[in-house]
Amino acid sequence: MGNSIAADARRVPQPITRDHAVHHDIELMAREVTACLDNGARFDFMTWNGQVPGPFLRVRQDDTVTLTLTSPSTNTRPHSIDLHAVYGTGGGSAATLVVPGGQSKAVRFKCLYPGAFIYHCAVPNLDEHISRGMFGMIVVEPHEGLPPVDREFYLGQHELYTREPFGSKGLLHFDDPAMIREQPHYVVFNGAVDGYTPDRLGRLHARVGETIRVFMVSGGPNLLSSFHPIGNVWARCWPQGALANPPLKYIQTQPVPPGSCFVGDMALPVPETIKLVDHALSRVVHQGLLAEIEVSGAPNPAVYNPSP
Repeated sequence: MGNSIAADARRVPQPITRDHAVHHDIELMAREVTACLDNGARFDFMTWNGQVPGPFLRVRQDDTVTLTLTSPSTNTRPHSIDLHAVYGTGGGSAATLVVPGGQSKAVRFKCLYPGAFIYHCAVPNLDEHISRGMFGMIVVEPHEGLPPVDREFYLGQHELYTREPFGSKGLLHFDDPAMIREQPHYVVFNGAVDGYTPDRLGRLHARVGETIRVFMVSGGPNLLSSFHPIGNVWARCWPQGALANPPLKYIQTQPVPPGSCFVGDMALPVPETIKLVDHALSRVVHQGLLAEIEVSGAPNPAVYNPSP
């Protein structure tokens, strides 16, 4: 799937183990990019640092951040950033509005409350910008940190509104009336049709006996996700990324509204292929929303025996 803007779901910063606050200097580039959506189909995306979702940002409660936003001369639109982890007008968007031509603006903030939060473009037509890919996740770990797991993955769900129907080839064009009606032709993870499957970017991988954590940000801009792991269950999860609260346990399907996040853990007692889906299943069958995790290892017939 050449020239993909799909964020690498395996590229997650390491969990934070320190017990003190630090300062972070973070730079984000607003990049408008024509890239592959599906085999034979291209789309004009809007991105942070050339990927969808934008980079996974990981800090600790009481850390401070200086965030610099830049818009290169190749852009055609203004952009700004609203971080739901920020106390301040527009979540920082009022202070970070940049226009094409290399303009940069910075904002400094302190991360006073923990959780997993969306960040997104926040210009007046922000719904189009988010649909085209301008959203990401910032995790503010609580002072005590998160329970350890063996692997972590990062996914972003969003819908694309195109004039052309699903499966079309060539350059696809954005459809504003369809967005207003909330009728997308595509619903995808990480800006790619059936992104983490063998025919696209390849499956994600884990092993029997491990624990895994999935961070999912729902960009929307309009559709609620019913996030479900086929063949498994969320052994513990934090709805809406509410990391300051005790996790729920053994949840089959968790709603993730647009503009929110989800953090969920799975145990892996048997080898299998886990399908991560929105249980509004027409989005899986007809609109391109699928990611798979291949769990390898020895069978455990005491837990699951497909041929008794």
